[in-house]
Amino acid sequence: MFNSKIIGVGKYLPKNVVSNADLEKTMDTSNEWIVERTGIQERRHIKKGDNDGVATMGVKASKIALERANINAQDIDLILLATLSPDYYFPGSGVLVQDALEIPDCPAMDIRMQCSGFVYALATADQFIKTGMYKNVLVIGSEYHSGGLDMTSRGRNVSVIFGDGAGAVVMTRTENNKEGILSSHLHSEGKHAKELSLIGPNTGRWVPEIITENDPEDISYYPYMNGQFVFKNAIVRFTEVINEGLKKTGWSANEIGMLIPHQANLRIAQFVQKKFGLSDDQVYNNIQRYGNTTAASIPIALTEAWEEGKIVPGTKVVLAAFGSGFTWGSVMIQW
Repeated sequence: MFNSKIIGVGKYLPKNVVSNADLEKTMDTSNEWIVERTGIQERRHIKKGDNDGVATMGVKASKIALERANINAQDIDLILLATLSPDYYFPGSGVLVQDALEIPDCPAMDIRMQCSGFVYALATADQFIKTGMYKNVLVIGSEYHSGGLDMTSRGRNVSVIFGDGAGAVVMTRTENNKEGILSSHLHSEGKHAKELSLIGPNTGRWVPEIITENDPEDISYYPYMNGQFVFKNAIVRFTEVINEGLKKTGWSANEIGMLIPHQANLRIAQFVQKKFGLSDDQVYNNIQRYGNTTAASIPIALTEAWEEGKIVPGTKVVLAAFGSGFTWGSVMIQW
């Protein structure tokens, strides 16, 4: 029985910075309102003409992770790409990454678990490696939100939150069962699916119907979020799933070297930090700079924490996420 461990990390963010002041020009909002409710000060949005997308950003982050892992792309046995914003309705963006990396026939799979996507993808990669089916797995979180947001006052409650970007990790097998991913914990509760959702387009409303309707008041093609309900559920599930991981590993909260929560809302992260009695040095947040990048948020933050020397060999790392579905999960890593 093998364990899996992360041997390379990478990230990519579009160059275009969108500040709260920029949003004040297009919608009825303010820097103070956004910061008070979310903690976000700026985010990155892809500009037209930049030729960035989910697959291309994923490739850029992956090349950095591969270089740091000191392996060639052709050594990858499986690609898992977590996203809610694939380049096409179908096929998934994972195969586009596989082609761009020039890996001949490596299997590639999209993981559609929204904010929990990267945690689900890590847990999936972990199982493939532990069973011996694959040795090297590339796990990516990549999101292109900005093109699908309602950037008017009507959509401000949601649109001020999200940003674009990608992060990636390279995982491989280890025979040392005291390092790498020690446990993963995944959950979902579909009865709340519509509380954080994008209902259209869907297979019940194909293109001819959309064109025929042409209803400018139809907001089903923009994301919807029941903010207070999502917040209340998030703080409960974050706490539960982190405790589940601590119980499984036998760690105490004060042993956590680095907690990296999905960057959904700074207020949620601060609540969880206080709940576990963690210091600022034990929690990594970058939502202030990038907004919520959904499945990309954890790998981007993980990469930055590693780059800043906050994660070193021996660090006990906890990853936790909650999002649309509802879905939530945690991964416990001995670095």
